[in-house]
Amino acid sequence: MSSETVVSTETVETEAGTARITWHRAEKPRLVLAVSHGAGGGVEARDLRALAAVLPGRGVSVALVEQPWRVAGKKVAPAPKTLDIGWRGIWPAVVAPGLPVISGGRSAGARVACRTAGELGAHAVLALGFPLHPPGRPERSRADELLGAGVPTLVVQGGNDPFGRPDEFPAGGYDLVEVPYGDHGFAVPKRAGVTQEETLEVVTAAVVGWVASLG
Repeated sequence: MSSETVVSTETVETEAGTARITWHRAEKPRLVLAVSHGAGGGVEARDLRALAAVLPGRGVSVALVEQPWRVAGKKVAPAPKTLDIGWRGIWPAVVAPGLPVISGGRSAGARVACRTAGELGAHAVLALGFPLHPPGRPERSRADELLGAGVPTLVVQGGNDPFGRPDEFPAGGYDLVEVPYGDHGFAVPKRAGVTQEETLEVVTAAVVGWVASLG
């Protein structure tokens, strides 16, 4: 972990229950990335950990947000409406430093970030493993959520993501970076010829470059 990073944790009361934020603060931040987990895991996800390790050294404080259902120890995520309520509830804490906030998430968290970006005044949206459709059900597209974000948006998508491969995404006003061979969690098979560490470097480099372009 960078010597420029200061880690602290806070709990936030929301209408959906108690959420938890683990801050990885940059020494001289210019932006905040508030990023949440998906429906099948928590903030220990490999991509979230990698971003929390890299971005503070680039002037971006990272707030890893655990939704109330995870803090409460539940195994199943609630309905999207409840996830949105939890995200709205943590927003005052992530804007408190007085910096522009990138609203982010992986999987279900990416959907939340897209749905709420406009109303919350997000500076941009980072969507990690956006679940374009349920596996095997391309007709149940969630593209409208992504296209409706209304702010600069980066999608980082695994090349073998069953929730939507990069070539399935519609044209729109967002950037998309493919993570070769990656699945929904950016895991890569051994036969791919690239290591997990190299794959995560693709993810972090894409986000670092995009954040720099935001100004």
